[in-house]
Amino acid sequence: MPRDDAGMEPYRPLDVLKPVDDGLWIVDGPIVSMRYVVGHLPFPTRMTIIRLPDGGLWVHSPTVLTDDLKAAVEALGPVRWLIAPNRLHWMALGAWQAAFPEAVTHAAPKVELKAADGGFEVDAVLTDTAPAAWTGAIGQVLVPGRFMTEAVFFHRTTATLIVTDLIENFERDRLRSRFLTLLMWVGGVLHPHGGTPRDLRLTFLGRGAAVKAAAETMLGWAPRRIILAHGRCIEEDATAVLAHALAWTGVKGH
Repeated sequence: MPRDDAGMEPYRPLDVLKPVDDGLWIVDGPIVSMRYVVGHLPFPTRMTIIRLPDGGLWVHSPTVLTDDLKAAVEALGPVRWLIAPNRLHWMALGAWQAAFPEAVTHAAPKVELKAADGGFEVDAVLTDTAPAAWTGAIGQVLVPGRFMTEAVFFHRTTATLIVTDLIENFERDRLRSRFLTLLMWVGGVLHPHGGTPRDLRLTFLGRGAAVKAAAETMLGWAPRRIILAHGRCIEEDATAVLAHALAWTGVKGH
Protein backbone atom coordinates (compact mmCIF):
# COMPACT_ATOMS: atom_id res chain seq x y z
CA MET A 1 0.00 0.00 0.00
CA PRO A 2 1.29 3.49 -0.73
CA ARG A 3 2.17 5.81 2.10
CA ASP A 4 -0.23 8.70 2.50
CA ASP A 5 0.68 11.15 5.27
CA ALA A 6 -1.45 13.92 3.74
CA GLY A 7 -4.61 13.15 5.71
CA MET A 8 -3.23 12.14 9.09
CA GLU A 9 -0.24 12.81 11.35
CA PRO A 10 1.56 9.50 12.07
CA TYR A 11 2.79 8.39 15.50
CA ARG A 12 6.45 9.36 15.18
CA PRO A 13 9.11 8.12 15.52
CA LEU A 14 8.27 5.43 13.00
CA ASP A 15 9.74 1.96 12.51
CA VAL A 16 11.41 1.86 15.95
CA LEU A 17 10.81 -0.32 19.01
CA LYS A 18 8.89 1.44 21.79
CA PRO A 19 8.85 -0.35 25.17
CA VAL A 20 5.37 -0.54 26.69
CA ASP A 21 5.77 -2.96 29.59
CA ASP A 22 7.87 -5.91 30.68
CA GLY A 23 8.33 -8.09 27.59
CA LEU A 24 6.00 -5.91 25.51
CA TRP A 25 6.82 -3.47 22.70
CA ILE A 26 5.01 -1.63 19.94
CA VAL A 27 6.25 -0.29 16.61
CA ASP A 28 4.41 2.54 14.91
CA GLY A 29 4.55 2.13 11.16
CA PRO A 30 3.73 4.49 8.30
CA ILE A 31 0.35 5.82 7.32
CA VAL A 32 -1.21 3.59 4.65
CA SER A 33 -3.99 4.37 2.23
CA MET A 34 -7.00 2.07 2.33
CA ARG A 35 -9.56 1.93 -0.46
CA TYR A 36 -12.99 3.06 0.72
CA VAL A 37 -16.36 3.98 -0.79
CA VAL A 38 -15.35 7.66 -0.80
CA GLY A 39 -11.95 6.98 -2.38
CA HIS A 40 -9.01 6.28 -0.07
CA LEU A 41 -8.63 6.82 3.67
CA PRO A 42 -5.35 7.17 5.61
CA PHE A 43 -4.72 4.75 8.48
CA PRO A 44 -1.82 4.68 10.94
CA THR A 45 -0.29 1.24 11.48
CA ARG A 46 1.00 -0.37 14.66
CA MET A 47 2.72 -3.67 15.42
CA THR A 48 2.93 -5.39 18.81
CA ILE A 49 5.79 -7.64 19.91
CA ILE A 50 5.68 -9.93 22.95
CA ARG A 51 8.61 -11.87 24.34
CA LEU A 52 7.31 -15.28 25.41
CA PRO A 53 8.64 -17.02 28.54
CA ASP A 54 11.04 -19.14 26.44
CA GLY A 55 12.58 -15.96 24.98
CA GLY A 56 10.97 -16.27 21.55
CA LEU A 57 9.21 -13.31 19.98
CA TRP A 58 5.54 -13.20 19.02
CA VAL A 59 4.96 -10.53 16.35
CA HIS A 60 1.41 -9.24 15.84
CA SER A 61 0.37 -7.41 12.65
CA PRO A 62 3.88 -6.81 11.26
CA THR A 63 4.56 -3.34 9.89
CA VAL A 64 7.12 -2.24 7.29
CA LEU A 65 10.46 -3.92 8.01
CA THR A 66 13.51 -1.67 7.74
CA ASP A 67 17.11 -2.79 8.22
CA ASP A 68 17.38 -0.91 11.51
CA LEU A 69 14.14 -2.37 12.81
CA LYS A 70 15.22 -5.87 11.83
CA ALA A 71 18.44 -5.45 13.80
CA ALA A 72 16.59 -4.08 16.82
CA VAL A 73 14.11 -6.96 16.79
CA GLU A 74 16.89 -9.54 16.45
CA ALA A 75 18.51 -8.04 19.55
CA LEU A 76 15.36 -8.82 21.54
CA GLY A 77 15.38 -12.52 20.69
CA PRO A 78 14.47 -14.99 17.95
CA VAL A 79 11.29 -14.28 15.98
CA ARG A 80 9.27 -17.48 16.31
CA TRP A 81 5.68 -16.43 15.54
CA LEU A 82 4.14 -14.05 13.01
CA ILE A 83 0.47 -13.16 13.49
CA ALA A 84 -1.95 -11.88 10.83
CA PRO A 85 -5.02 -11.03 12.96
CA ASN A 86 -7.50 -10.37 10.15
CA ARG A 87 -7.71 -10.26 6.38
CA LEU A 88 -6.70 -6.58 6.26
CA HIS A 89 -3.46 -6.99 8.20
CA TRP A 90 -0.98 -8.87 6.04
CA MET A 91 0.76 -6.26 3.88
CA ALA A 92 4.24 -6.64 5.40
CA LEU A 93 3.95 -10.35 6.15
CA GLY A 94 5.94 -11.51 3.13
CA ALA A 95 8.92 -9.33 4.01
CA TRP A 96 8.96 -10.62 7.59
CA GLN A 97 8.74 -14.22 6.42
CA ALA A 98 11.69 -13.65 4.12
CA ALA A 99 13.70 -12.01 6.91
CA PHE A 100 12.80 -14.63 9.52
CA PRO A 101 12.29 -17.91 7.63
CA GLU A 102 12.17 -20.00 10.82
CA ALA A 103 9.11 -18.12 12.11
CA VAL A 104 5.72 -19.85 11.98
CA THR A 105 2.82 -17.78 10.64
CA HIS A 106 -0.62 -17.99 12.22
CA ALA A 107 -3.43 -16.11 10.52
CA ALA A 108 -7.10 -15.42 11.10
CA PRO A 109 -9.59 -17.19 8.81
CA LYS A 110 -9.67 -15.84 5.22
CA VAL A 111 -6.20 -14.30 5.39
CA GLU A 112 -5.05 -17.25 3.29
CA LEU A 113 -7.17 -15.85 0.44
CA LYS A 114 -4.63 -13.00 0.17
CA ALA A 115 -1.53 -15.21 0.24
CA ALA A 116 -0.95 -15.30 -3.52
CA ASP A 117 -1.32 -11.53 -3.92
CA GLY A 118 0.71 -10.78 -0.80
CA GLY A 119 3.54 -13.20 -1.45
CA PHE A 120 3.29 -14.96 1.88
CA GLU A 121 2.28 -18.36 3.27
CA VAL A 122 -0.03 -19.29 6.15
CA ASP A 123 1.19 -22.15 8.32
CA ALA A 124 -1.85 -22.38 10.60
CA VAL A 125 -5.29 -20.79 10.91
CA LEU A 126 -6.13 -19.20 14.26
CA THR A 127 -9.05 -20.50 16.33
CA ASP A 128 -10.55 -19.66 19.72
CA THR A 129 -7.96 -21.93 21.30
CA ALA A 130 -4.44 -20.59 21.64
CA PRO A 131 -1.64 -22.91 20.43
CA ALA A 132 0.34 -24.67 23.15
CA ALA A 133 3.34 -22.47 22.33
CA TRP A 134 1.72 -19.40 23.84
CA THR A 135 -1.47 -20.47 25.62
CA GLY A 136 -0.03 -19.76 29.06
CA ALA A 137 1.19 -16.31 28.11
CA ILE A 138 -1.42 -15.08 25.62
CA GLY A 139 -5.15 -15.68 25.49
CA GLN A 140 -7.06 -15.40 22.24
CA VAL A 141 -10.60 -15.28 20.92
CA LEU A 142 -12.09 -14.95 17.43
CA VAL A 143 -14.72 -12.34 16.60
CA PRO A 144 -16.42 -14.02 13.63
CA GLY A 145 -17.74 -12.02 10.69
CA ARG A 146 -18.88 -12.62 7.12
CA PHE A 147 -16.29 -10.43 5.40
CA MET A 148 -13.72 -10.52 8.16
CA THR A 149 -12.99 -12.48 11.31
CA GLU A 150 -10.64 -10.80 13.76
CA ALA A 151 -8.44 -12.59 16.26
CA VAL A 152 -8.11 -10.65 19.53
CA PHE A 153 -5.31 -11.38 21.99
CA PHE A 154 -4.63 -10.82 25.69
CA HIS A 155 -1.13 -10.68 27.16
CA ARG A 156 -1.70 -12.11 30.60
CA THR A 157 1.42 -10.80 32.37
CA THR A 158 0.70 -7.15 31.54
CA ALA A 159 -3.11 -7.44 31.27
CA THR A 160 -2.92 -5.97 27.77
CA LEU A 161 -5.63 -6.51 25.15
CA ILE A 162 -4.45 -6.35 21.52
CA VAL A 163 -6.92 -5.52 18.76
CA THR A 164 -6.70 -4.31 15.18
CA ASP A 165 -9.88 -3.13 13.42
CA LEU A 166 -12.37 -4.16 16.08
CA ILE A 167 -11.69 -0.90 17.93
CA GLU A 168 -10.30 2.25 16.33
CA ASN A 169 -9.63 5.53 18.15
CA PHE A 170 -8.51 8.43 15.97
CA GLU A 171 -7.33 11.63 17.61
CA ARG A 172 -8.89 14.81 16.27
CA ASP A 173 -5.65 16.81 16.33
CA ARG A 174 -3.94 14.24 14.08
CA LEU A 175 -6.57 14.54 11.35
CA ARG A 176 -5.71 17.14 8.74
CA SER A 177 -9.10 17.83 7.21
CA ARG A 178 -12.57 18.64 8.49
CA PHE A 179 -14.02 16.05 6.13
CA LEU A 180 -11.87 13.28 7.60
CA THR A 181 -12.75 14.39 11.13
CA LEU A 182 -16.45 14.31 10.24
CA LEU A 183 -16.09 10.88 8.65
CA MET A 184 -14.40 9.46 11.76
CA TRP A 185 -17.09 10.98 13.99
CA VAL A 186 -19.88 9.52 11.88
CA GLY A 187 -18.07 6.17 11.87
CA GLY A 188 -17.92 6.13 15.67
CA VAL A 189 -14.12 5.98 15.85
CA LEU A 190 -13.17 9.47 17.04
CA HIS A 191 -11.22 9.75 20.31
CA PRO A 192 -12.17 9.72 23.17
CA HIS A 193 -15.20 7.72 22.06
CA GLY A 194 -13.51 5.23 19.74
CA GLY A 195 -15.14 1.91 18.98
CA THR A 196 -15.95 -0.58 16.26
CA PRO A 197 -16.43 1.27 12.95
CA ARG A 198 -20.13 1.37 12.16
CA ASP A 199 -19.59 -0.01 8.67
CA LEU A 200 -17.49 -2.90 10.04
CA ARG A 201 -20.29 -3.89 12.41
CA LEU A 202 -22.31 -4.96 9.38
CA THR A 203 -19.95 -7.86 8.77
CA PHE A 204 -21.00 -9.35 12.13
CA LEU A 205 -24.73 -9.41 11.32
CA GLY A 206 -26.14 -12.89 11.78
CA ARG A 207 -23.37 -13.86 14.19
CA GLY A 208 -24.64 -11.93 17.19
CA ALA A 209 -24.41 -14.72 19.76
CA ALA A 210 -20.81 -15.61 18.86
CA VAL A 211 -19.75 -11.96 18.74
CA LYS A 212 -21.35 -11.27 22.13
CA ALA A 213 -19.62 -14.32 23.59
CA ALA A 214 -16.29 -13.04 22.27
CA ALA A 215 -16.97 -9.64 23.83
CA GLU A 216 -17.76 -11.35 27.15
CA THR A 217 -14.44 -13.17 26.97
CA MET A 218 -12.58 -9.91 26.39
CA LEU A 219 -14.31 -8.17 29.29
CA GLY A 220 -13.68 -11.20 31.48
CA TRP A 221 -9.96 -10.68 30.95
CA ALA A 222 -10.36 -7.24 32.61
CA PRO A 223 -7.59 -5.54 30.60
CA ARG A 224 -5.63 -2.68 32.12
CA ARG A 225 -4.45 -1.53 28.68
CA ILE A 226 -5.65 -1.84 25.07
CA ILE A 227 -3.17 -1.65 22.20
CA LEU A 228 -4.84 -0.59 18.96
CA ALA A 229 -3.51 -0.87 15.45
CA HIS A 230 -5.30 2.32 14.43
CA GLY A 231 -5.31 5.37 16.66
CA ARG A 232 -4.53 6.20 20.26
CA CYS A 233 -4.03 3.26 22.62
CA ILE A 234 -6.07 3.01 25.80
CA GLU A 235 -3.98 3.34 28.97
CA GLU A 236 -6.65 4.30 31.50
CA ASP A 237 -9.97 2.68 32.51
CA ALA A 238 -9.39 0.11 29.78
CA THR A 239 -12.12 -2.32 30.85
CA ALA A 240 -14.72 0.45 31.03
CA VAL A 241 -13.62 1.81 27.65
CA LEU A 242 -13.84 -1.70 26.21
CA ALA A 243 -17.37 -2.18 27.54
CA HIS A 244 -18.44 1.11 25.98
CA ALA A 245 -16.77 0.33 22.65
CA LEU A 246 -18.44 -3.08 22.44
CA ALA A 247 -21.85 -2.08 23.80
CA TRP A 248 -23.30 -2.60 20.31
CA THR A 249 -22.74 -6.37 20.74
CA GLY A 250 -25.22 -6.45 23.65
CA VAL A 251 -22.52 -7.21 26.19
CA LYS A 252 -22.90 -5.70 29.65
CA GLY A 253 -20.04 -3.90 31.38
CA HIS A 254 -18.21 -5.75 34.13
